[in-house]
Amino acid sequence: MQRYIAGRFVQSFAVILVIVLLVFFAGRLTGDPILLLAPEDAEQIDIERIREHHGLDLPIHGQLWRFVTSSVRGDFGESTQSNSSAMNRVLESFPNTVKLGVLAIAIALTISLPIGILSAVKRDSVFDKFGKLFAITGQGMPDFWLGLMLMMGIAFYLGLLPIAGSGTLLHIILPAITVGWGTSAPIMRISRSSMLNVMDSEYIAFARSKGLSNPEVVTKHALRNAAIPVVTVAAIYTAAILRGTVVVETVFAWPGVGRLAVDSAFNRDFPVLQATILFMAIIFVGINFLVDVAYAYIDPRIRYR
Repeated sequence: MQRYIAGRFVQSFAVILVIVLLVFFAGRLTGDPILLLAPEDAEQIDIERIREHHGLDLPIHGQLWRFVTSSVRGDFGESTQSNSSAMNRVLESFPNTVKLGVLAIAIALTISLPIGILSAVKRDSVFDKFGKLFAITGQGMPDFWLGLMLMMGIAFYLGLLPIAGSGTLLHIILPAITVGWGTSAPIMRISRSSMLNVMDSEYIAFARSKGLSNPEVVTKHALRNAAIPVVTVAAIYTAAILRGTVVVETVFAWPGVGRLAVDSAFNRDFPVLQATILFMAIIFVGINFLVDVAYAYIDPRIRYR
């Protein structure tokens, strides 16, 4: 078990290191960074001073080493827009993304798991057809379109909830429903497919032959073995939400990491954009690492592969 976890940890660390390298070189594909850091009316001596301050006078391998060591410390420099720490701006926005993500994934699991399991248990019934229609509808609606429809119908015409922004608990409901609805469709499809595969297996038929009732077969034998694909999809979408729901946060003007990334790109605030990208990547890789560890506990066969 320890060898399995150590191997996954090394793989995760290697992925993060590659992302750090990509962020470093991508930031230099847009041209000389000093053109963004120096004022338009700066003289040559001022430009050289700024270049030396940020280490841009070093050779490329020296700049890379400085960037890597600074990234390990969480130091990405100062925002060009607010003159505050780039990482502090990310950390200030992240709690809002966590709030949105936790509520959205709770909505998604509450909707998708019961529908997916019952659709598999009651195969080809009216309920199963409803579940298929729900999955197709959920995956076919873009987040920005669903968000705009909710804003227009619930917030604008009915006036039940705020249209956009933050400040109260009511502001988070519409963006959470938007993200949760889109996330529930793939989780529902995977949970249904996984349950169908398990329900057709021989050990389920053996359990039925022993006289166990259908609820006992589902809860005691089928659910655990069908959980791994569901855990995979749920974890991937959880990681996607926590690393920044860019579209939804932008549509609803929700001050999370996704909106911060968009604003930083438009403002060419590269220190904040780099901090945002690396922070979101670490969140994504970290959650996938925890999922790999969870696999080994759910199915002991995996830890020996």
